[in-house]
Amino acid sequence: MLDGYISKIQRYSTKDGPGVRSTVFALGCNLKCLWCANPELIGDTTKILHHPNRCVRCGSCVARSDGGITLTEDGIKIDRNAVDLEKVSAFCYYDAYEKVGIKISSKNLATQLLRDKAFFDQSGGGVTFSGGEAGLQANFFREVTAHLKKSNAHVALDTAGHLPWSRLAPLVHDVDLVLYDLKTLSSSLHKCYTDVDNHLILENAVKIADTGKPMIIRMILIPGVNDSEDEILGRLKFVKQLGANDTSTQVDFLKYHKLGGGKYASLGMADAMADTEECSDSLAEYALNLALNMGISATIGG
Repeated sequence: MLDGYISKIQRYSTKDGPGVRSTVFALGCNLKCLWCANPELIGDTTKILHHPNRCVRCGSCVARSDGGITLTEDGIKIDRNAVDLEKVSAFCYYDAYEKVGIKISSKNLATQLLRDKAFFDQSGGGVTFSGGEAGLQANFFREVTAHLKKSNAHVALDTAGHLPWSRLAPLVHDVDLVLYDLKTLSSSLHKCYTDVDNHLILENAVKIADTGKPMIIRMILIPGVNDSEDEILGRLKFVKQLGANDTSTQVDFLKYHKLGGGKYASLGMADAMADTEECSDSLAEYALNLALNMGISATIGG
């Protein structure tokens, strides 16, 4: 039995595939999207968030930090390179620190997920593996899927696809549906905003389509980044080609938002997209109409 690393289970989700779903957020991601709403999942290690609104400046963590944490007029200042934050945070009595990332066995995770089986059955929902990048723990999630399938639960994989096909293919084979992120067709733009080019991602999208596995292509809309007509049409034409391979393919347009913006400060990270506007309803409707006019089944938000 394998162990895996996740951050949380989000129950009663309606945006991660059909019906009511329980979404598992896997720890770890091999992309560094500047707009990421879950920056605590980037990389492959647990993270410690600090919540200033919970801090009462008692000085408990300061006293144990060997100078890595100092108390200022504006609150505490953390030098994350100079302190073992996980060790120090254990002495906070006001929950100002939050550890993200737990180790869990495949059977334990499946057991927790199947508690919601009645909701899955009533709504046509199921379980979605998201992240982070669940594909980085492909063997673990294959084992979880095997447990879930014993109870006939529907399973979806939400992936960015930046993985060797030999690693991704077995997990794709085991699940019922793939939610596939398509951020841009431009390799240079993809490299600029995610730290990797998109060659492997586009290649794997075609390979998944060739298997006949049902796909939902998720296209985020970010003002000033990938919202031009040429950019949107380019991605839609690519999706149209995928659908030509007898694949049940749909597009979900995702509106860029700033709901995860506060996490960057809590992690001591700069928010590179702080000055970027959120996606407007009009932009999302414009993209939706482009898709529908091309005969592509599409929604806003899933």
